[in-house]
Amino acid sequence: MNITASLVKELRERTGAGMMDCKKALSDTKGDIEAAIEVMRKSGAAKAAKKAGRIAAEGIISIKQNESDLVVLEVNCETDFVTKDENFLSFVETIIEAIINHDIDDVNDLHKFNIGNQTIEEMCQQLIAKIGEKITIRRFEKRVFKNQVGLYLHGTRIGVVAEIEGGNEELAKDIAMHIAASKPLYIDENNVAEEILDKEREIYMAQAQESGKPAEIIEKMVEGRIKKYIKEITLLGQSFVKDPEQSIEKILKSAEAKVISFVRYEVGEGIEKRSDNFAEEVMSQAKGD
Repeated sequence: MNITASLVKELRERTGAGMMDCKKALSDTKGDIEAAIEVMRKSGAAKAAKKAGRIAAEGIISIKQNESDLVVLEVNCETDFVTKDENFLSFVETIIEAIINHDIDDVNDLHKFNIGNQTIEEMCQQLIAKIGEKITIRRFEKRVFKNQVGLYLHGTRIGVVAEIEGGNEELAKDIAMHIAASKPLYIDENNVAEEILDKEREIYMAQAQESGKPAEIIEKMVEGRIKKYIKEITLLGQSFVKDPEQSIEKILKSAEAKVISFVRYEVGEGIEKRSDNFAEEVMSQAKGD
């Protein structure tokens, strides 16, 4: 049977599912729209699409390492409650196993990856239908490390991988823990783009000029604030969380070590969360969230 655009449109309007999902369901049911709806309800496609506009800013960070590779993964859901659900946790484990054991480049490739007779996207839709929340595979990073690696997981909300040259396993883990707590954006000053510093200078200059002080004093004030800013955003410039009297740079020098790279994931960072109304806030507190 010829599947017309109007038939696909009607199914989309009734289910909220994507065009390709609707077309496939209609093809599988030979154009029977009621049967197509039933098929989609069973597969979870309709429910998943209806939840697509909702905000998934909770979730977990997972880290997995084998003999050659290491993966950091973030999977999001809508509530902290779901992060403890066995079905959700099993899905996350399935995903990270697929990434570490196969050549998967990005999240789009991951969605298309087949496990048995299902893609990960289809598995995700079924899980959404079962749990009743939006679930998003947000990001992952897969790396091959040649040096000492420190791993740190703060519960399941923050995950850090730090690669260091020299030093030992304890130092690498300490560096990873520090990164989790202090959120550096760069390793050192050399990694900070000049345009970022120029933008900060512009802001500081505008603020300093309001003081009415002489130009040469203002210039010194601005450069002082830039130096402080660089220390705050660079790993080597920060004070070590376990010993604030020492900088990370000093600790690394004393161990004859250096940081090669790091990855820091925090659940929901950068996702604009919904503002709860008062009733929802009270309910949230009552539930202990």
